[in-house]
Amino acid sequence: MIQIRPILAALRRHKMATLLIVLQIALTLAVVSNALFIVKTRVVHLSRPSGVDEAHLFAIRNEWIGLPDVPHIDAQMRADLATLRSLPGVRDAFASASYPLEQGGGGLAHIKHQVAQTTKPQLALSYFADEHALDTFGTALVAGRNFRADEIGRLGPYDKLAPAVIIITRDLTHKLFPDGAAVGQHVYLSDDNPSTIVGVVDRLEGSYAGSSTRSIDEDTVLVPARYASSDDGAAYAGGVVYLVRTQPGQLETALRTAPAALVAQSRLRLISPEDGVVTLAQARTKAYATDRGVAIMMAAVCMLLLLATAGGIVGLSSFWVGQRRRSIGVRRALGATRGDILRYFQVENALIVGIGVVLGVALGVAANLSLMTHYELPRMPLWVLGVGALLLWLLGQLAVFGPARRAAAVPPVEATRPG
Repeated sequence: MIQIRPILAALRRHKMATLLIVLQIALTLAVVSNALFIVKTRVVHLSRPSGVDEAHLFAIRNEWIGLPDVPHIDAQMRADLATLRSLPGVRDAFASASYPLEQGGGGLAHIKHQVAQTTKPQLALSYFADEHALDTFGTALVAGRNFRADEIGRLGPYDKLAPAVIIITRDLTHKLFPDGAAVGQHVYLSDDNPSTIVGVVDRLEGSYAGSSTRSIDEDTVLVPARYASSDDGAAYAGGVVYLVRTQPGQLETALRTAPAALVAQSRLRLISPEDGVVTLAQARTKAYATDRGVAIMMAAVCMLLLLATAGGIVGLSSFWVGQRRRSIGVRRALGATRGDILRYFQVENALIVGIGVVLGVALGVAANLSLMTHYELPRMPLWVLGVGALLLWLLGQLAVFGPARRAAAVPPVEATRPG
């Protein structure tokens, strides 16, 4: 049976080396646990569903030429939508100012329960929509009804956002009305007129996928309006985004025919040949490129830190084996078996790693609290630190196994050699 007191006495004789490896283990645990937690949150974020039929949906960003007025733009949008909906392979289409995962565009709605509300309003991302929007998105109502054609308004660049009715996401209803149903409730998007919630959809991601809006990027409101603007200096960018949903297997065909049909309908428009037409699959890849890059970088950092820690354990253990060859020989001469020597070094490593883990847990929690303060990161569950501690313990045992085997192979005759 291995006695702990002789091991502690040996470690006290090598205080500096022991302290350095303990600090390395503690820092590794703190960094690796937080890095793995960040990787987990990023992977979950980039893999979550957007709530739309991404496989059959694409967006056309259309800019107007010649600064036409609002009535002319509205009429042109109606004609464009009729053209798009009549194309072979197209299931439905509608006009908005942005699209899911665009990384920009769209608007930010400030939703209040009362005009005179003094508390901070609930923020939400908005889309302009019509009665075709839900079918185009491929999202379904979980409560209430869709917009009616007579509820779709025309919004100019300087008109106030005060729709009579709106549709919101389930996530937003939980924040606005945590204790009750949302359909039929009144809220204010401006100080003019209340908006009645007529429908709730299950999920619909906003146009911003970045971490700056992560807390609200599933809080979405649909506004029944066609936004008619050609002024880039207005609240929303000039032009319009046409979202088009195709029938299965018709996406590639519609990607070619839809822009050409719009140009044939009217040449007073600009559709960029580089990025004017974007599929939702392409938008997802681009929107989550940062999350994917951070996850890969953090995983690489974890791997390097673990390798460095394992190398430190191997180096220190090998150094101690070289220094202790005579004492190991004495123990062998007194009857210690190879297994006793092997277990000695494994227990010694377990003690060192255990001290480092205790310190590392405290550092890991402190690091997570700091990240929560400065970044939009949730509290790290303690099981992540537990997994990190177990990983380091297994790594320590694996790293010390080689030097421990060499120590166990020291023959008793080493006891007779001069120290």
